[in-house]
Amino acid sequence: METGFGFIDYAVFTAYAVLILGVGLWVSRDKDGEQKNAEDYFLASKSLPWWAIGSSLIAANISAEQFIGMSGSGFALGLAIASYEWMAAFTLIIVGKYFLPIFIEKGIYTIPEFVEQRFSTNLKTILAVFWIALYVFVNLTTVLYLGGLAIQTILGVDMMYAIVGLALFSAAYSLYGGLSAVAWTDVIQVVFLVLGGIVTTYLALNTVSDGAGMWEGMKTVYHAAPDRFVMILDESNPEYMNLPGIGVLVGGLWVANIYYWGFNQYIIQRTLAAKSLREAQKGILLAAFLKLLIPFIVVIPGIAAYVMVNDPAIMERLGASALENLPGIGSADRAYPWLLHFLPSGLKGLAFAALAAAIVSSLASMLNSTSTIFTMDIYKQYINPTASDKVTVNVGRLSGAVALVIAAITAPLLGGIDQAFQFIQEYTGIVSPGILGVFLLGLFWKKTTNKAAIWGALVSIPIALFFKIGPKGWIEGGMFPTLPWMDQMGYTTLLTMLVIIVLSLIQNKGQNDSKGIPISKEFFKTSPLFNIGSFVILILIAAAYAFFWK
Repeated sequence: METGFGFIDYAVFTAYAVLILGVGLWVSRDKDGEQKNAEDYFLASKSLPWWAIGSSLIAANISAEQFIGMSGSGFALGLAIASYEWMAAFTLIIVGKYFLPIFIEKGIYTIPEFVEQRFSTNLKTILAVFWIALYVFVNLTTVLYLGGLAIQTILGVDMMYAIVGLALFSAAYSLYGGLSAVAWTDVIQVVFLVLGGIVTTYLALNTVSDGAGMWEGMKTVYHAAPDRFVMILDESNPEYMNLPGIGVLVGGLWVANIYYWGFNQYIIQRTLAAKSLREAQKGILLAAFLKLLIPFIVVIPGIAAYVMVNDPAIMERLGASALENLPGIGSADRAYPWLLHFLPSGLKGLAFAALAAAIVSSLASMLNSTSTIFTMDIYKQYINPTASDKVTVNVGRLSGAVALVIAAITAPLLGGIDQAFQFIQEYTGIVSPGILGVFLLGLFWKKTTNKAAIWGALVSIPIALFFKIGPKGWIEGGMFPTLPWMDQMGYTTLLTMLVIIVLSLIQNKGQNDSKGIPISKEFFKTSPLFNIGSFVILILIAAAYAFFWK
């Protein structure tokens, strides 16, 4: 079977690249000779409509982590990994109803800026430095590595060349045009992303069924690997420590999701650029509906690859070429790139364009948010408080370029990680519980003080490390059991919030903090469209869990 790219595939991918670069640069142009100001560059002039917001949220979120990492987890453990997507849809509703009204009313550029308004400049700086480091050394680096791995597997290009190519492609329009270029190209990226994902899923299932169609392939996969269609894992499952049963519904997955969707700059920045609160909430609703679809275009292909690899008849039918870059135990992240080899000419280029769209859109989003935080929260705070708009925008571009160079140099060092999606979640989970505790209490408990928030953020790290390292290292065989990392996140968040509550009560003697946010029920009223859409999403999530419970 032919596994290489043909002329049509290269033509499809080239057309995609030219379209994205063309639109990105066209949107980036200065209007009527006017110089971009900070709001234009970092918040797209606060002009984004709901459909651009929803599309951009998904394009920023879906990257190599999902196409490569989550598909690899689908290969290794099955549909249970879809909890990240379906619970994210639920989380988006909460963010749209309870967080966005406060953020948009405050008129902020960055999440650290909100921290300054609610707490102090010191805490803002601590979190700004943390987020910059996280974006550069975890998010950007991992996306570049997984993207490079995919290109190396599919095209045989050297990993370093692939990483440099992805970096340059994303930088070509995002550094010049800012959030406006990122958001508007994301609308196109999502079309490629979803269409390419659907094509890959259809053809993978069609291959499993030997040409009998997608539905027959789905039934074949379901009967061949029923253990891969269990949403709630029991303790006997070897992957229980990654997805601890009912804990994904009531435990630490809430910490990961609320932190990511509510307080992650490169996600929330799209909603801050909305025309209005109502427009932002409609965009959130669109993103939530799209999240329900994602498992079917990234997880199902991974499960199909698992069935194909473990069925001798299918492997014989695919031929000797199927043995190249074969996914397996310890190399699950090869599943999606491996599948692309079996697509027909033309569709292979479309699927690769979808993968590139996922990678490039996320890189562009992370670059823009990294530069926004550095420029608005570090540069303008400490280096040049009186910087003009021209200087501010240029510093944003330069800081984004530096972040990209550092990430590109670091990315190859991640070689050898299996199930990268789980790796990212686990290690981000060391710091996210403390930040989540600070934000939740800062938003909704007016007694929370600045000193208590700083102590909570600092204390949360040793608490998280105690749960992660202590039970397995310092006190092996002692009174503490080894906990799934997701449960560790839940307990760390609760303990951090307890520390903040106790210290706040001691400091203010039960009185409200002077910077507490006054809110009322009226503040969180949403439109009938948002309410009905949210209800439909919750029904669909409940139905999915009921059907795939065990």
